[in-house]
Amino acid sequence: MLYRKTALRVAAPVAVLALALTACGGGDGKKDSGDGAKAGARGTGESATGESKEGLVSRAYEVTAQKVELGTEAETAKMVSDPDEAEGLVPAVAHVKYTYKSATPLATSPRVSYSSRIWADGRRGTLIVGAADGKQGCESPRSIKGWKRGESHVLCETYLVPKDAKDLEVHWSDLEGQAFVWKFAAAK
Repeated sequence: MLYRKTALRVAAPVAVLALALTACGGGDGKKDSGDGAKAGARGTGESATGESKEGLVSRAYEVTAQKVELGTEAETAKMVSDPDEAEGLVPAVAHVKYTYKSATPLATSPRVSYSSRIWADGRRGTLIVGAADGKQGCESPRSIKGWKRGESHVLCETYLVPKDAKDLEVHWSDLEGQAFVWKFAAAK
């Protein structure tokens, strides 16, 4: 019984990482397939307005990608179970401000940040689930209850991107599939 509990404790983080590296679609090395015709480019500080599915109901949000913070390879090594697989990659944390626009308060934890992604030099990064938890300036969606109209929260997502990336983008898609893109230069 003790062996089984220990095995489950070790296997759970590995399974989460495996899902993050594969099921979330990141890191496949494919270029953007041309969604650009629908993409709405935004400058730093500019917002986009769209709807997100929250449970069974659509809710309106104003969305602004504020910044992308790059980490180090040493931080990457602490986040993954096999650092060799993540060699040359660094964490990129997107800080995105969401302002709730619907009249009815949101009673459950928001899902709006699930539609955000980080791209580096035209390639989608690899999502690391839960890596932004506790990061300064980032709120946990699980702690937000009763989100009211006009209230804003900064939610963050962490993706692994190449350490030598020059151009970073935050993509957010609304319920209609309209993609909005904010561009950031990678800080060196």
